[in-house]
Amino acid sequence: MVKDNVSVAVIGCGYWGKNLVRKFHELGALQAISDPNETVLKTFQETYGVKGLSPEEIFASSSIDAVVIAAPAELHHELTMQALKSGKHVFVEKPIALNLQQAQEMYDTAQAASKVLMVGHLLQYHPAFLKLKQLVQAGDIGKVNYIYSRRLNIGKLRTHENVLWSFAPHDISMILALSGQEPNKISGQSSSFLQENVSDFATVHMEFPSGAKAHVEVSWLNPFKEQRLVVIGSEGMIEFDDQADWSGKLKLYKHTAKIVNGEPELQKADPVEIEVDEFEPLLNECKHFIDFIKTNTEPFTNGREAIAVLKVLQDGDV
Repeated sequence: MVKDNVSVAVIGCGYWGKNLVRKFHELGALQAISDPNETVLKTFQETYGVKGLSPEEIFASSSIDAVVIAAPAELHHELTMQALKSGKHVFVEKPIALNLQQAQEMYDTAQAASKVLMVGHLLQYHPAFLKLKQLVQAGDIGKVNYIYSRRLNIGKLRTHENVLWSFAPHDISMILALSGQEPNKISGQSSSFLQENVSDFATVHMEFPSGAKAHVEVSWLNPFKEQRLVVIGSEGMIEFDDQADWSGKLKLYKHTAKIVNGEPELQKADPVEIEVDEFEPLLNECKHFIDFIKTNTEPFTNGREAIAVLKVLQDGDV
């Protein structure tokens, strides 16, 4: 059944939640907010002209269709379960939960209730990534052999979450979407320098049943910012550089490397900039959530996909 209007409440208006509040307001869907900080709550109520409610009041409200959860990760399971059991659709920020048992329970509950459960793997809704995925699936670079991603920055340092859990979910999510399968082998390395048992640098390596391989490198102690995903195929390569201007975010390289008469032969080609629609990823993600509810369809980043990402995080966190 298609619903014309979807009303949304956001729980958690802090570091990232404030952006979700702003975007759902822009979409005309924001009806209520909740935050334990009374000053933040009052400011946002005045700014956006919406109700400030407790989570329990949000769950009990018959006029609220969906709940967006941007609370700390340790609260994701509890709040999501309460929202689903009260008949709400849920958008929960990454990671979906802190362990696989919690994540599976969230997914199963959403399925049983026929409610949308969407996880905030933002970059799957980035116009450049959507175009990249389209090119890969169309076979423009042949068989995918290797994918790597680098997410490096100076900060934001955390104390209760290491760099892998903070940075890597987006990259793992993109890699799994491009490979179309879950890895059958996962390994990782990490280093902690500032805080014991809170890694500042981490890499995760994945191998897939298709023979493709991938790795993710993350750091919050890097001298410069880099957000780059590269897909290497048998007939070409694609680079997604999110630090570039829109005109240069996505580049196709028709480089090929083959064995000819027993010798390796490399053929280089000039990069071709791929046109990408200039649309804000976060706004696109929020719009998709509303559209998934209206059309009763499964998100790209549903509970099942988030469980696969969580498995990589857990197995690669060493």
